[in-house]
Amino acid sequence: MYCNKKIGGDIMERVLMKGNEAIAEAAIQAGCRAFFGYPITPQNQIPEYMSKRMPEVDGVFLQAESEISAINMVYGAAGAGARVMTSSSSPGISLKQEGISYIAGAELPCVIVNIVRGGPGLGSIQAAQSDYFQATKGGGHGDYHLITLSPSTVQEAYDLVQLAFDLSDKYRVPSMILGDGMLGQMMEPVKLKNKEIKKTPIKSWATDGIFEKGRERNIINSLYIEMDEIEELNKRLQNRYSKIKNNEVMFEEYNTKDAEFVIVAYGTVARIVKNSIEVLKSKGINVGLLRPITLWPFPDKAIQGLCKKNTIKGFLTVEMSAGQMVEDVRLAVEGKKRVELLSKLGSTIPEPKEIVDKILDMKEGF
Repeated sequence: MYCNKKIGGDIMERVLMKGNEAIAEAAIQAGCRAFFGYPITPQNQIPEYMSKRMPEVDGVFLQAESEISAINMVYGAAGAGARVMTSSSSPGISLKQEGISYIAGAELPCVIVNIVRGGPGLGSIQAAQSDYFQATKGGGHGDYHLITLSPSTVQEAYDLVQLAFDLSDKYRVPSMILGDGMLGQMMEPVKLKNKEIKKTPIKSWATDGIFEKGRERNIINSLYIEMDEIEELNKRLQNRYSKIKNNEVMFEEYNTKDAEFVIVAYGTVARIVKNSIEVLKSKGINVGLLRPITLWPFPDKAIQGLCKKNTIKGFLTVEMSAGQMVEDVRLAVEGKKRVELLSKLGSTIPEPKEIVDKILDMKEGF
């Protein structure tokens, strides 16, 4: 649902949108003018929306013959300097992994959206969080990372997509929006920013077909035959990743002051956790929430800071997977506090009562 009615100078009318629609509109407003994708549930509203909106802004929408084709089209458009995006859901993202590794190796910016569904295999079409490892540890071959952002509301999805384009261009590193089927399908009011579409940054490295006297020929490539050249690429990437870790970590702390336990959760699950925290508060138990917004880089220093608080007895990680993010939580805690897991498998959503009962069990165990 698209609305262009202006109210005031900076904000358009609040529009009721699905998460998938908000992601697509945010990309348009961020200056994305090329989208390549392939249908798969539960992200289908993104390419559907793009197929309508891209022609309105003189952009390119193309439904490729496969996910593999789509990601290689992204590679080409990114290499030419375009702001480009693709989207898919879990099995489709798996098919894109070789291309994503090539894009990372070629030091190209782009935005990849994964509206996660249950797995493994074809799995289900409902929400899950079992692609955490794939998103945060590289996913394909080689030593690389994606800047991985995880929204918990439709408004935040809109905001983070625009940030994803900026960060990707800033560091020449691909960005990923890691949502889930709940976020993609839920409808919430969104404030659309009424600002001029900013011009994309000048990309002097792009193979844009422009000939300038004295300018060296630009080459986009991820193949290096000489060992010292591939070593230099990897050193350059690792230096870039260190800068991202130092400068771009994002997280939310909720009710952590004087908390007895801290729950770590991301995305839509974090919203369920907040409900549980209020129930626990009514029982006289103070529990906080640490919500990573950047899954990579992970907010390990924030967790380490919480470990220094004497009031905090332990951490509980709640996730819709067999336990993936919990490994990063345990690494950050470094054995200084107890870390437990509430795991929901497949596409099962945690109930607030389950979270409350788990915290009560933990409290009894101390």
